[in-house]
Amino acid sequence: MLIKEYRVVNNCTQSEYQIGQLYATAMASKEQTGGGEGVEVIKNEPYEKENGEKGQYTYKIFRLASRVPGFVRALAPAGALDLYEEAWNAYPYCKTVLKNGYMKDNFSIVYETLHVDKSRGELTNALKISDADLKKREVILIDVANDKVDPKEYKPQEDPRLVHSTKTGRGPLTEKDWIKTCEPVMTCYKLVYIEFKWFGIQGKVESFLSKTIHNLFLKFHRQLFCWMDQWYGMSIEDIRDLEEQIKKDLDVQRKEGPAVVVPSPSDSASIASSSRHQ
Repeated sequence: MLIKEYRVVNNCTQSEYQIGQLYATAMASKEQTGGGEGVEVIKNEPYEKENGEKGQYTYKIFRLASRVPGFVRALAPAGALDLYEEAWNAYPYCKTVLKNGYMKDNFSIVYETLHVDKSRGELTNALKISDADLKKREVILIDVANDKVDPKEYKPQEDPRLVHSTKTGRGPLTEKDWIKTCEPVMTCYKLVYIEFKWFGIQGKVESFLSKTIHNLFLKFHRQLFCWMDQWYGMSIEDIRDLEEQIKKDLDVQRKEGPAVVVPSPSDSASIASSSRHQ
């Protein structure tokens, strides 16, 4: 098992990020869907746990078999690579669990995220994990403006160094040390547990998953910043209406839309979506 903690600093407030995250997640789902593959939203509804925790529960199926490495596809039977995602969004805390029906308990990706206002990634143990997990954890700071992006994934309109928000006056993020100086500011602390028990390829697949998740978080948060003028000012009610419409669009697009373009296994292709974005 790998334990990674990704820290993503954003030029927005904690409350603004909640809207931006939900908007970008919905739009990213459309990018991943078409040609018989993509995201199917099964449930998207409020929940309340016995401990009093309240939030939004989602259950999704990701049919993205063509996006996993070829050496995995060669070993797994058809249909065995679908991913099942459950997410409990009790913002500012969120938890997401990805499983696979074929591998059952031998595969899981578990995300725990805490969104902290006025933070620049300096908290040493935001999610209060055990000493044992702290020893295994690797901390990775993601810089949405300066981290290297795969040239095949690069789009000028999704480059925070080039985009200016007319609604907020923020950006472009051209200063090398923008993380230390930008206002407003918040940080997503994303703790990820990655486990893939398959003799002979466990280390290789877990490493691939870790790299893929890193690239996903980088791309997602670049989009979130650059799409700011699209989501800024929306309400939660606006977002729920958008999610309902996109659910209908995804059902059509998955069956009738063009096939998703599949990069080579070495690219930052998604094996799990935006969820990531939780």
